[in-house]
Amino acid sequence: MNASPKTILVTGSTGLIGPALVQALEAAGHQVVRAVRRAVNDPKTETEWDPAAGKIDRDRLEGLDAVIHLAGANIAGKRWTSAYKQQLLDSRTQGTTLLSETLAQLDRKPAVFACASAIGFYGNRGNEQLTESSPPGDGFLPEVCLQWEHACQAARDAGIRVANLRIGVVLSPDGGALSSMLTPFKLGMGGRIGNGHQHFSWISLSDVVQAIPFILANDALDGPINLVAPHAVTNRDFTKALGKVLRRPTISPMPAFAARLLFGEMADSLLLASTHVLPQKLTEAGFDFQHSNLEPALRGLLKK
Repeated sequence: MNASPKTILVTGSTGLIGPALVQALEAAGHQVVRAVRRAVNDPKTETEWDPAAGKIDRDRLEGLDAVIHLAGANIAGKRWTSAYKQQLLDSRTQGTTLLSETLAQLDRKPAVFACASAIGFYGNRGNEQLTESSPPGDGFLPEVCLQWEHACQAARDAGIRVANLRIGVVLSPDGGALSSMLTPFKLGMGGRIGNGHQHFSWISLSDVVQAIPFILANDALDGPINLVAPHAVTNRDFTKALGKVLRRPTISPMPAFAARLLFGEMADSLLLASTHVLPQKLTEAGFDFQHSNLEPALRGLLKK
């Protein structure tokens, strides 16, 4: 798929990534159709779908150039009860399966299906440097990501190029992990989590928004693609950098046992796990990261 204006379906257009991505795609001259779970306001720019019920307007998907699938329940939205873990899995696999199987049946199929995944695929791996060829880890998040990516198989079997976007921790002051950290850090209550040695693979929202169209336009990019900055940091280094940028002390660590008491199983998977991921495919394809190093990225994002 070349870079000329295209018609692109986007799901998850109201999440952290979606609004910025839609804005960037439209600014580049693409026609964006948002898949929404409510009544359609504008048939030219929206189409209704209901993944849990298996409902989607197949005719509206005919002739699309690309599909970007970002929808899924917030992985850190609430404590991981058994019910919420099932919701996290279902919200990813149901929508992906519905899209994949529907796209595979179209007479005029899109050239590319870019489906969100996550670096949770790799699990807790210590200091191991992980690329797209690394095997999955063990535990809940790796299993979710495995099933999520496997749900794309129908589209792949139909000859559609599938890109599984293994997205790292997206940094933006407007939502997500960084946003939730700002208040305690500004109050001087920030600190490392656990021993602080765990690797933290991050990417700025602006680089995600640039990387996805880059992937759409590059026919050689398919399969798993790590969307992370080239230089991962440890939790300790992230804490120091954010404190430095905000000019606040970082002397209030959260011990591992406290994180587990507060967040349960999620603490071990998201806060205490060490995942050192490299963007090998993007780097080899020549993607130009706007934010490669953490401190300059934080200063740019927070305008400091």
